[in-house]
Amino acid sequence: QKTHLKSVCLQYLLLNSHCFCLLKNGMGLIIFFLCAYVPKTEAGRCKWEEVLQDLQAIKTSKDIDVSLYTANADEDVKCQELVMRCFFLETEVIFQECRIKNCSKTQDVWNIWKNGNDSFEKNKLASTKSEKCKECEEYEEKNFTEFVQNFEKVIQRDCK
Repeated sequence: QKTHLKSVCLQYLLLNSHCFCLLKNGMGLIIFFLCAYVPKTEAGRCKWEEVLQDLQAIKTSKDIDVSLYTANADEDVKCQELVMRCFFLETEVIFQECRIKNCSKTQDVWNIWKNGNDSFEKNKLASTKSEKCKECEEYEEKNFTEFVQNFEKVIQRDCK
């Protein structure tokens, strides 16, 4: 609906070459105010885009060697939020390990953890836990490479 309104605004403004003339009639004023107050949305952009970029950055790190609880990329859609929370919780484990070992990718790991926590804090999503959903500790521990691969798949699935 917002996208449609923006296109109407744009068409109206483009068709009328005298923009200031718009303000002379009531309809022009209405269109002007609607266009001015349509919130800017990032249509087609995934809210986890920055996390994906940071995952790409840490994916090849040789100095991160941890085993992490790794959710399956094909978990039930009803469990998506809990799966995401699990990945972000495990990212904190990576961050702690990186701080101890002084990893080269510590900042990227911190960014992933921070972006995830900020998103969950902003949205305050109410988890509706299905009987099928597992707790984070119920998943199999996997190496760092498999963890990142599954994390990427889950994010990409969430962004579709």
